[in-house]
Amino acid sequence: MSKKAEISEEAVDALLEKLRNEAEGSGYHLNPDREFTRELVRSLLINQERYGYWACPCRLAAGDKASDLDIVCPCDYRDADLNEFGSCYCALYVSQEVLDGTKQAAPIPERRPPISKRRAARAEVAGAALTGKLSQPVWRCKVCGYLCAREEPPGVCPICKAKKDRFERFI
Repeated sequence: MSKKAEISEEAVDALLEKLRNEAEGSGYHLNPDREFTRELVRSLLINQERYGYWACPCRLAAGDKASDLDIVCPCDYRDADLNEFGSCYCALYVSQEVLDGTKQAAPIPERRPPISKRRAARAEVAGAALTGKLSQPVWRCKVCGYLCAREEPPGVCPICKAKKDRFERFI
């Protein structure tokens, strides 16, 4: 029996509804193509069974959570992809503009660096924590104080739902 057949339709629908509620509650949107999105959700469930975590369905997972943390859904690259291209790499999440039909999602290049660069980046972050020198800016939501370290602030604060323009560079 294939893994696809082992995942019940009820399990797919339940997780899809949960993800949709969480996304909408945090200012994000799932792809409106229901069948396409259901297959991505099915793949998340397969990866949950296979690895014990929701590895991104369109990336090759190592099967080691510590090595794959950057691609556990929602992956570390989602916000940058949404801001620049209108959807995340696997297209599970889409921007408001894509949802509204005012923007077409564009092809997305792979942002995930090779494993050697990911290891070096983790070592750099650990060193930066000790020295106070960070490789990315830290953004602060002026409404609720939420902090995040990334190239750009999120489109919507996951805590208070303030828009991107309500963030300031903190460090």
